[in-house]
Amino acid sequence: MKKTDSQLQHDVMAELEWEPAVDHADIGVAVTDGVVTLSGYVKSFTEKLAAEKAARRVAGVKAIAEEIKVRLASDNKTADHEIAKRIVDVIAWTVAIPADKVKVKVEHGWVTLTGSVDWYFQSNEARKAAGRVSGVIGVTNLIEVKQLPASTDVKDRIVSAFKRQADLDAAGVTVTTDGSTVKLSGKVHAWNERGIAERAAWSAPGVTRVEDHLTVQY
Repeated sequence: MKKTDSQLQHDVMAELEWEPAVDHADIGVAVTDGVVTLSGYVKSFTEKLAAEKAARRVAGVKAIAEEIKVRLASDNKTADHEIAKRIVDVIAWTVAIPADKVKVKVEHGWVTLTGSVDWYFQSNEARKAAGRVSGVIGVTNLIEVKQLPASTDVKDRIVSAFKRQADLDAAGVTVTTDGSTVKLSGKVHAWNERGIAERAAWSAPGVTRVEDHLTVQY
């Protein structure tokens, strides 16, 4: 009976796992109409030939497209699953990021982050952590900030920040919210007060955007 492509794929993967001369962990197997494509990485040319021979031994294989690359132990680890593992580790080591709330997907070096967090800075830290890993060619950050900011909370944070820094007066600052966007308006007495107000607004949970319409009144 003719094997289906999924059966062939299973058999080839099993043969690679059974072959002692091959480390199958970094080898991918795809099958289309009986044609087997081998991809991934091995540590030597000898191992590459052994993988090809193992695949050819499987009954039902019509042809082999061999795309395995030889990578020395000293080379950078750039397989997608290796990149994903390093990103997961970096996120786990970063205290600011709730690791259980972030999902990582890597496809041809491009990282997609999904999940939901309470704070904008957590989403931003996850994006920066992924971008620092070698082998990453780009990051799409789809992590949602689920908690919406409250204008009273933002205002309280601005007042507290002003009081911590030489008892500045935050009375002239007006705060409004639109979804996860915070809008600052009114007047402050110096440029540095604008910066303090912005940083305080960003520190509130749920904020994904701050619009600063503050003016400086000398």
